[in-house]
Amino acid sequence: MTSLISKLSSPARDIRYLLERGYPKTASIRFVGDHYRLEKSERHILTRVIVPPKTAVARNRKRLTSKEVAGKKILADGYNVLIAIESMLSNHTLWLCDDGFVRDTRGVFRSHNNTDITIEAVKQMCAILSKSSVSYVKVLLDSQMSQSGELAALIRQELSLLSLQGEVSTSEHADFDLKHADPEYVVATADGVIIDAVEKVIDLPQAVIEEKGSWAEMII
Repeated sequence: MTSLISKLSSPARDIRYLLERGYPKTASIRFVGDHYRLEKSERHILTRVIVPPKTAVARNRKRLTSKEVAGKKILADGYNVLIAIESMLSNHTLWLCDDGFVRDTRGVFRSHNNTDITIEAVKQMCAILSKSSVSYVKVLLDSQMSQSGELAALIRQELSLLSLQGEVSTSEHADFDLKHADPEYVVATADGVIIDAVEKVIDLPQAVIEEKGSWAEMII
């Protein structure tokens, strides 16, 4: 991992240099990636990690810590949160991105299946919400995902065990619902498009990482 971070550091600096001067992100990554002859997987990491500076500042201002959501209602982007926590539990790399949010680069969203690690991820997510003393939890799952109904049942069971007030639902247009969330909810997601559309956000995987004394990698 150290060698990968070292390899990507110079390309990352060059891309950030271009973004600071107003060049488009996609074109900048393509140009720099071609120059350094980066592989597709390496370009994918840079695409996930690097965020244009103005966007990064705006997103970071919306981010609340787990201590700041006490008494608040949470609307969780279920798969986004759980897949990142699964990555941590499976010892896959998580990246601390330029906007302050933690993301994985596995790209397993559409191929996700419920496993024992999923069950543990649900427990970790609900535990951090319980410890944060939130007033209400609504978890939204994409109904087009395989086994989303089973996952919803698992989450409901864990919420009940922890005496957390809340609900779990599936939706055919989960991203739309999250982007148009009632402002009284703090949205739990690391999806940049959703973050840009809502008022307040919490990064639950990052909260779990901090609770466990783990860390996410950075490209400086």
